[in-house]
Amino acid sequence: MTEYTKPLPLITDLSRVFYDGCKERKLLYQQCRECGEVIFFPKKICSNCMSRDLEWKQSQGRGKIHSFTVTYSYAPPEFAKDTPYALSIIAMDEGFYIMSNIVDCDFDKLVCDLPVEVVFQPVTPDITLPKFRPRPPAR
Repeated sequence: MTEYTKPLPLITDLSRVFYDGCKERKLLYQQCRECGEVIFFPKKICSNCMSRDLEWKQSQGRGKIHSFTVTYSYAPPEFAKDTPYALSIIAMDEGFYIMSNIVDCDFDKLVCDLPVEVVFQPVTPDITLPKFRPRPPAR
């Protein structure tokens, strides 16, 4: 693993479950046991009904591009050597949204509603990040 020089996420007691899941190649989200609200990013209280009875669930890791941008130049210094790169908001099949990079594709072919799937990129011994790539067409 080469040295990772980009900013890393802040791991808190609350987010640790999510990032531990990523290390195990599992994309986790929460759901309220009281009202069924799907929750992402990790929270202590359901924003819909204010319940503290939240459970962790494993996503199937599939969704569609909701919105995206491709950065070709003028990136922050930490990301400049990686241009071009695509940053997207992905609408996951379970009903939550996640922001991440789109990888392993021709950026000129990105469109909204393109089906994508999660892939995991270990960046340090403690941090694995979820990224997304276009899903192969169904057979």
